[in-house]
Amino acid sequence: MHIGLGLPIADPAALLDWARRADAGPFSTLGLLDRLVYDNPEPLIALGMLAGATQRIKVQTEVLIAPLREPTLLAKQAATLDRMSGGRFVLGLGVGGREDDHIASGTDLRTRGRRLDEQMEIMRRLWSGQDYSTDCGPVGPAPLRPEGPEVLFGGFQPAAIDRVGRWGGGFLAAAAPSWAGGLFDTARRSWTEHGREGAPRIVAQVNVALGAPDLVEQARASMGAYYEFSGRADYMVAGMLTTPDEIRTAIKQFDDLGADEVMLYCYGRDADQVDRLAEVIG
Repeated sequence: MHIGLGLPIADPAALLDWARRADAGPFSTLGLLDRLVYDNPEPLIALGMLAGATQRIKVQTEVLIAPLREPTLLAKQAATLDRMSGGRFVLGLGVGGREDDHIASGTDLRTRGRRLDEQMEIMRRLWSGQDYSTDCGPVGPAPLRPEGPEVLFGGFQPAAIDRVGRWGGGFLAAAAPSWAGGLFDTARRSWTEHGREGAPRIVAQVNVALGAPDLVEQARASMGAYYEFSGRADYMVAGMLTTPDEIRTAIKQFDDLGADEVMLYCYGRDADQVDRLAEVIG
């Protein structure tokens, strides 16, 4: 079982400290969420900075809202990060559910799933070195592997999870252990139905805050503001894990379900959480 660290978004400049501490500790991956109409750092730029400031830890989008972006440029950005990080970049993708993000990007919320499928076809073709079209040549740089960087997909509906078998290398599950097992099974079934060998990589995510009461309340307030649009902010905040025992229990539950990695996602700003969480996972 690998343990990654989801980074807070409130202070982009502080993320270098978080990344260096995590790189020196037991963590496998740094994750960063994506929004457009929100006060958060752009994840590809931020993760590029963090990859340059670290030596071994992976950097991962959780998830990048692909339909907001033009696929040829996204393919180039992802391949560049893949090459320059020495293969440490993981491209987690999703469709996004916020209408304002799509308004600001000039994209159609109603067709975001179909657009993601079209984007994946273009990106896979470009990563393999093929021409963009009959009158336009290939787009470099080439990624380290012809299929491109590792791609994970997030989602909850069967059509979204089916992209794991069609296009991806694995599944990102932002779900509690009590109902994540069914999502894992759907991802594995997609993998088998599409004739893939082996098994998809399963990455779970839980929200945590570890520290003094004021830090926990700060984290809850930040998380509540982030999820306010959904109408389920109270539910999401209530699921935040705030003690070592709760965190260890969730990791064990995900391990029992067959997850390969658990991302501990932080909303509190205190970078000392990195050291506290390192002690928890031992």
